[in-house]
Amino acid sequence: MQEGIITKGVGGLYEVKTDNKTYQCRARGLFRKKKITPLVGDRVKIDEIQDDNGYIIEIMNRSTELIRPPVANVNQAIIVFAIKKPMPNFWLLDRFLILAEKENLDVVICINKVDLDSSEEIEKINKIYEKAGYKIINTSCKKDLGINELRNVLQNKISVFSGPSGVGKSTLLNMIQPNLQLKTGDVSKKTSRGKHTTRHTELMELENGGWVLDTPGFSSLELSFIEEDELELYFNEIHDLSEHCKFRGCKHNKEPKCAVKEAVEKNEISKFRYENYLLFLNELKDNRRY
Repeated sequence: MQEGIITKGVGGLYEVKTDNKTYQCRARGLFRKKKITPLVGDRVKIDEIQDDNGYIIEIMNRSTELIRPPVANVNQAIIVFAIKKPMPNFWLLDRFLILAEKENLDVVICINKVDLDSSEEIEKINKIYEKAGYKIINTSCKKDLGINELRNVLQNKISVFSGPSGVGKSTLLNMIQPNLQLKTGDVSKKTSRGKHTTRHTELMELENGGWVLDTPGFSSLELSFIEEDELELYFNEIHDLSEHCKFRGCKHNKEPKCAVKEAVEKNEISKFRYENYLLFLNELKDNRRY
């Protein structure tokens, strides 16, 4: 019996890296009976090894489990979006931040392709998310900006790289460690969206210590795993002001004398962050009706 980590899973076949080598493994039927699916990032025990093949017989306890992308034991999320080509989708960014916050992950927001826009616009976005409590790294692969800083935050972490297609996740990882040789693609001129180049989730070991997961781009994220009353916990700047609202349990929507709404009017809280909060709040209310 040997212990290892699942680095890739395609069609029911899993690559498990041990201290000595990588094995191709299948999961025992008992996992199907228990409705447990092995995930990339799982620490596992394998047995019945013949040549380079074996069976997963045990999945060790997970410290974290993400739904989308489906990975285990990640402790840091690098959320990547481009300042242009494609244009940033803050609605999607805020949804992923909620998922990362729910799993208690360390979060780094990477604003890529900063060579394509003015420094004023980039600084405006930096301030909004820094005020919300997030670390921001501005990067440009063409100008080799921010790559060393990004490389440093990956050290000794298991990090998931995620974000919409076309924002440059694979290109960034190739800059960080060229021998990864990940496929990259351009943004479609017709749709202004990225073309999918990452087809599956794969865990890759870094030379300076740590692991990264390059994941397929995503376009939606369900919020059904949280309650209405929880939502403000995942908007740090809103939660920090909530204690100053007149009414306990204020949802910061239609209630009078709401400190959050007053802060939005004074431009102390980002208007689009607040609008996203309201969109998500209404979505959660609608979900509870069915």
